[in-house]
Amino acid sequence: MATQETASPAERELASAVKQSKAPAISRAAAVLRLLGKSNAPMGLQPIARELGLVPSTCLYVLRALVAEELVAFDPDTKRYSLDAGVLTLARQWLRRNQFADLAQPILDRISRDFGLTMLGVQIFGLDHIVVTAMSQSSQNFQLSTQVGSRFPALISATGRCIAAFGDYPEEDLEARFEKLRWDEPPTFAEWKAQVAQTREQGIAVDAGNYISGVTVIAAPVWKGRGRPSHALVAIGIGSAVRGDGLPALQETLLSSARSVSDKLSDQF
Repeated sequence: MATQETASPAERELASAVKQSKAPAISRAAAVLRLLGKSNAPMGLQPIARELGLVPSTCLYVLRALVAEELVAFDPDTKRYSLDAGVLTLARQWLRRNQFADLAQPILDRISRDFGLTMLGVQIFGLDHIVVTAMSQSSQNFQLSTQVGSRFPALISATGRCIAAFGDYPEEDLEARFEKLRWDEPPTFAEWKAQVAQTREQGIAVDAGNYISGVTVIAAPVWKGRGRPSHALVAIGIGSAVRGDGLPALQETLLSSARSVSDKLSDQF
């Protein structure tokens, strides 16, 4: 989890966007909520303002408004802020309306159980980022330290290859985003483009240890209507658990499951 000392490039990009937004009040509030959500501990006014590049008086105004709405809690003893229970109400309402999570969850549970893998359902937000909206972890094998609501750069790992393969984005936009990614074993852009082309041909993407060394990630795109993929089903495991004789079966299961979810989402679209 990030604090003001370990802000990610995405967080710094968000802070920059706050200054340029045409709706600054909304952007500032969203930035504060995201920062508090990522922090390991409650934060004081000055660190929040410094991290987001806000004037302290402006930051205080935003924080007081969020406290009044019960989205942020203020501890008068420590003078620090943290997320409050009001965010759960918003999240619960969103989850009740999330058709993808409802459709994907039983599929993730089944694949996780049958193959002994960590499974994620993610929502794609263009080239900006992906967000975990559903997950299932097997009691066997590898356990991924993430949770529903976690955000990742859009083009990272196997899901990123799906986004690039089926999103019809200009190559210069892809390269600019690719250069900012952090990998354990980074591919060159030329190698990555070849993997994207293979993903387009096969319909499914594989990241064999590039993103996290020794970990294989497989992703199948999901569509809600026409256009670019809206979601993805993702399988994650230690390399040996997702290679060999079991890999074709896993890929086919992911592909058929992604098609099934796509069909159901399109019917409801």
